[in-house]
Amino acid sequence: MEKKEVVKNVLIYAMKIFWVFIIGSVIGYILETIVGFVQNGHFVSRKGLLYGPFIQVYGIGLVLYYFLVPKIKGDFKVFFYSMLLGGIIEYLCSYFQETLFGTVSWDYSNLLFNINGRTSLLHCLYWGIGGILFMKFVYPHIKRIEGYLKNSYFRLATYLLIIFMAFNISISTLAAFRQDERRNNISPSGAFDSFLDTYYSDEVMDRVYENKKEIV
Repeated sequence: MEKKEVVKNVLIYAMKIFWVFIIGSVIGYILETIVGFVQNGHFVSRKGLLYGPFIQVYGIGLVLYYFLVPKIKGDFKVFFYSMLLGGIIEYLCSYFQETLFGTVSWDYSNLLFNINGRTSLLHCLYWGIGGILFMKFVYPHIKRIEGYLKNSYFRLATYLLIIFMAFNISISTLAAFRQDERRNNISPSGAFDSFLDTYYSDEVMDRVYENKKEIV
């Protein structure tokens, strides 16, 4: 196989993984929106990024499911390892959010068999069910993405979405860092900090991340 063909195949594979991340992030947003509405009786913003219907913990979870779960044989093993994998992802995402930004987006301290409020047996069971549903209904269709990526227009759309998501993740992260600095009474150190204070104020951030709580 020629080097050019190898590079093209690697690029298509990487774009497919990107789409798995996007699909997982959107599915997560839809699920969390439904759960939030049922629990609160009204819409609650549970976005993971400033722009778009994305919750990246679900995107990360689906990517890891894609790499690991298909190698597991038997529904019980798929359920068990998906449950374990999902719990680890949820715990780590909560830990890093608290460590980096001083906030948490979920707290399961009121549930039995929780681990530091970051995950719980109940939510691990949900992840296990998610692994089963992934293998039954999602994984068989992921191969189709490669076919779409052979279309030049779809590849162009993918490139544009990658650029948008790179910006989205970057600005969301920087705005969250800056909000944490404001909570600690750190003055803006330059023009970009002032830009973040103006356009991503506490009011804006709290509206987007409505379910986020500060760690006192």
